[in-house]
Amino acid sequence: MFAQCILCVLIEAYNNKMDEKNIKELITEIKLRGFSKYTARNYLQYNLDFLKYCNKKPEEIQIIDIKEYLAHLIGDKNYAPRTSNLVRAALLFYYNEILEKGFINIKTPKIHASLPSVLTKDEVKRLIECAGSEKSRQILKLLYSSGIRVSELVKLKWADLEVEQKIAWVRSGKGSKDRMVILSEIIIKGFEHLRKDSDYIFSGKNGGLSTRNIQKIVHNAAKIAKINKKVTPHTLRHSFATHLLDSGTDIRLIQELLGHSNLQTTQIYTHISTEQKKKVVSPMDSL
Repeated sequence: MFAQCILCVLIEAYNNKMDEKNIKELITEIKLRGFSKYTARNYLQYNLDFLKYCNKKPEEIQIIDIKEYLAHLIGDKNYAPRTSNLVRAALLFYYNEILEKGFINIKTPKIHASLPSVLTKDEVKRLIECAGSEKSRQILKLLYSSGIRVSELVKLKWADLEVEQKIAWVRSGKGSKDRMVILSEIIIKGFEHLRKDSDYIFSGKNGGLSTRNIQKIVHNAAKIAKINKKVTPHTLRHSFATHLLDSGTDIRLIQELLGHSNLQTTQIYTHISTEQKKKVVSPMDSL
């Protein structure tokens, strides 16, 4: 899987300034850090694009080269702050962690902390009702009821379920961590109607479904349900967390269920939760 995702990048690398030693060093360090295949691919591609722009070998790169390249991406290519920050991280990973250049004080724009889109409970019901099949409805129900990431759902296997305990285990989730997710009674009953002809709960032609398959399921259901919000699989994860917070669930429990390593990541839902805010009495009413 890892080799497949970076093969095309490696072919390009051999035709550019990164020699075999450069490539092996970068791939080795990426593997040691346990980066996902998407991060690995992006880190390689960003470094290749940079070298093509500079037309230099890695050993010849100076800090001004990185600054000028980032300025080009931000000023000329109109890269968004999040993307330019990712490019910066990829370049500094290679030049500082591997080539030990010690580049510091390279700034990029701050990422605007926008609040995630969240569905109301009524919108969640409509979304599920508008799914095209029982299997699709079960996928939407699991995304919402457990807060599982789509990348984790596609790898979920029957062996990962502990139905009597009403839990499932996400194996090697984000950050290569295992974690427990909750299963609702409705989900457990729904599993009884799914075919068990594969190790994967939601199987496709070549094992588990792809994340793209599930994104289409969510998109199509949202369109039919006429929900005028941006709706993705991750929207259901945001809705799961926000609705738990609305019902009074402790934020540290939500952090554990979501698999967040930092509580600050989970605290964004305190800005979205509305139920507690509705209970606040205006000072005008106590005059």
